[in-house]
Amino acid sequence: MAYLAPNKYTEKPMKSILNYCDGELCDAIGGAWLDNYEPATGKVYSRLPASDARDVERAVNAASVAFPLWSALTPDERSVYMLRIAALLEARIEDFIRAESQDQGKPEWLARVMDIPRAVANLRFFATEILHTSTSAHETSSTVLNYTLRKPLGVVGCISPWNLPLYLFTWKIAPALAAGNTVVAKQSELTPMTAFMLAELCIEAGLPKGVLNIIHGMGADVGAAIVESSAVKAISFTGSTRTGEYIARTAAPKFKKLSLELGGKNPNIVFADCNFEKAVRESVRAAFHNQGEICLCGSRIFIERGIYDRFRDEFVRQTAALQVGDPMNETSRVGALVSRDHYEKVLSYIALAKEEGGTILTGGSIVNIDGRCSEGWFIAPTVIEGLTYDCRTNQEEIFGPVVTLVPFDSEDEAVMMANSTGYGLTAILWTENLNRAHRVAAAMESGIVWVNCWLVRDLRTPFGGVKNSGVGREGGVEALRFFTEPKNVCISFGT
Repeated sequence: MAYLAPNKYTEKPMKSILNYCDGELCDAIGGAWLDNYEPATGKVYSRLPASDARDVERAVNAASVAFPLWSALTPDERSVYMLRIAALLEARIEDFIRAESQDQGKPEWLARVMDIPRAVANLRFFATEILHTSTSAHETSSTVLNYTLRKPLGVVGCISPWNLPLYLFTWKIAPALAAGNTVVAKQSELTPMTAFMLAELCIEAGLPKGVLNIIHGMGADVGAAIVESSAVKAISFTGSTRTGEYIARTAAPKFKKLSLELGGKNPNIVFADCNFEKAVRESVRAAFHNQGEICLCGSRIFIERGIYDRFRDEFVRQTAALQVGDPMNETSRVGALVSRDHYEKVLSYIALAKEEGGTILTGGSIVNIDGRCSEGWFIAPTVIEGLTYDCRTNQEEIFGPVVTLVPFDSEDEAVMMANSTGYGLTAILWTENLNRAHRVAAAMESGIVWVNCWLVRDLRTPFGGVKNSGVGREGGVEALRFFTEPKNVCISFGT
């Protein structure tokens, strides 16, 4: 492991994150580095390679060489490697929990109950799912049989975001590897630590060289090079709609397969016949989990007018009680935002909401934490009312601890307002009326609808959005289908 000398930011040697290429940890070819900040302190605590197209080319070449050998392994043999990595990750789970919290700003307790256990589950699920896949066969006539083979694509690119770093990184690489592809992956330059640590586990597990390659750096340098490489057959990307548009424009002329999981501005519709206590409690969680930095968060809450005042008052009370603090403290419910730029973006939207006539019911300001977090990027959970459903605050993705409350008078009005944005990732409904639940769920322009719950996931189900929230589906057999190409074989065995 390479270290820098102590600097003004830390009394300890600074850890260097390295690329993982052709089975080895290495610096960027150009030798340049990027600072990596701890959101809770606002200070540099490690560094990562400032890689570029040369590093991507090296990784693509390594993956291309590895592909024939990896794809020739049986599903059982590939499964063994992946299960070995999952076991090593589980054995070091506390190290990964601390690293994820420090790198992203989320509370440690959240990384313990969600991020890292889910990463383990992702690896295990796809390592075993590949053992149970099947193909279709059709007896066209008594002398003709058609059957379908599914073959891995080759070298694929996986680009994952900063909000759920290892969780979503493994969500992409696991099905790609299980299906027999080799991977060139990029984790966000804001949260590279746990992807680097996973590379160390891959080496320890004996994963063959070149099967998985992780290249760190800026999106414009590394991500773009992965997308533009003619040897990369598919791109699986999770991130902003703007970046997704660039990927689609760039990849389309090259005829790459694309899976794009993009932004969200998700509605949370609360009907008067809901389970009130559960609806409030889970709506608070859906609004501010992971500092609101989840594309699935319910950031627009539409409340039937008959219970609006009651719901608003209890929602604000519970929100105001959320403790913002050091992610290392078990009592902290809300941690730090991931970067200074994102912190300032969220603050700008709070200012915009005021300009648009919104009233801040709670929050709306920075939070100053004493001690080691005095320079961290903390914002109080913010609840706003008084805005029209079609204002910018209610139409544009904020991706932070900010929600709006809007009353409605009829089911049709609620559906209209919910569907009014350009996004269509998820929707949340609260009602005890089964007919209404089915009716409204069917009317939602979204890829996922949660009824009387939020963020309940089954890895077998398809995941993805519509409209500006992306194309394609991840999860279960959908992910394995994406990372394979179907081939029909037609055999005539008659005379």
